[in-house]
Amino acid sequence: MIDKKHIYAVLLAGGGGTRLWPKSRVKTPKQFLKLTGPATMMQVAAARINKIVDWQNIIVVTNQMYLEEVKKQLPEINPENIIAEPEKRDTAAAMLIGALYAKSKDEEAVVINAASDHVVDNLEEFTKVMQAAVETAAQNPYLVAVGITPSYPTSAFGYIKVGQDIKKIKRDLMLFKVDSFTEKPNLATAIAFISTGAYFWNANMYVWSAKELKAAFAKLMPGMLEICQDLDKLNSQDFHKALPAVYKKIESISIDYAISEKADNLVLLPGDFGWNDVGDWKVVYDLGKKDLSGNVTIGDEKETRTLAVNAHNNLIHTDGRLVAISGIDDLVVIDTDEILMICPKSKSQDVKKLVERLKEESKKEYL
Repeated sequence: MIDKKHIYAVLLAGGGGTRLWPKSRVKTPKQFLKLTGPATMMQVAAARINKIVDWQNIIVVTNQMYLEEVKKQLPEINPENIIAEPEKRDTAAAMLIGALYAKSKDEEAVVINAASDHVVDNLEEFTKVMQAAVETAAQNPYLVAVGITPSYPTSAFGYIKVGQDIKKIKRDLMLFKVDSFTEKPNLATAIAFISTGAYFWNANMYVWSAKELKAAFAKLMPGMLEICQDLDKLNSQDFHKALPAVYKKIESISIDYAISEKADNLVLLPGDFGWNDVGDWKVVYDLGKKDLSGNVTIGDEKETRTLAVNAHNNLIHTDGRLVAISGIDDLVVIDTDEILMICPKSKSQDVKKLVERLKEESKKEYL
């Protein structure tokens, strides 16, 4: 068993969430919102990881503009463990720099990478799977992906195909060799994938030793590692001071393209713990508490005020004032201090198109 003091987590908190506009915006992306209960998504994610990792070993990688918000929402995190990216550089840079920071603290660090805006229903199963992934990464020269057991066919996620069984980790957990990745296939392909039983959703949920990840970058992305080469030799203060120069040079690329799709030591543990990435308003509705008419009401205020007459299966977000609806079904109604957005629940993915239009028209005040 690995000593808990060697277990670290990198919580990724720099994303956008444009399909949850107008509540999720540049200044308040979805990880800082209360979409599933009284706590923000980032607070829930951090508390979930804390079941496995001590608070002093949780590292948050965020954008410079969100530094103070992270400190405010997660006072349990040591401020020096919050890595503020001066520029967005995608997940390869975030995960590498997070692992190097952990390695600067502990040469034996094993790192769990987790998003700050995902939902997990079964905390006990999540803890079991992640602990098994940690033990696997600590004892073997593997990069471990936790793949989500698909519960339905969808084109919203990437898919990981597994090959041969490697070994049984626990009574009900099998470790697989990863065969290939497919980025967001169409629905027909997703249906075919799921029917084989060999495909898992890619949740970008990785576990590895910091040393093994550094070795993978040395082999597969040597240029990126060279830019970051000495970070793991620095103390915390100097580490943060070095980041602006690093980010001016480092490439923007996802961890999947940079490492996962090319690594020959990538393995997968299945995760069946009720995972969702809350990618659009329909998912928020599906996760929400329904009233007798199937309506879900959410909001930041302690008391949400709605009036619904002959209205069914709607999602309503209130922002302090009364939202009244009548004779409508299956809609999303999002009321904020600046913007009112209404769309069919079945077209929630298309909210991103509204954001794209605002960008085209340079209406930055609404982004």
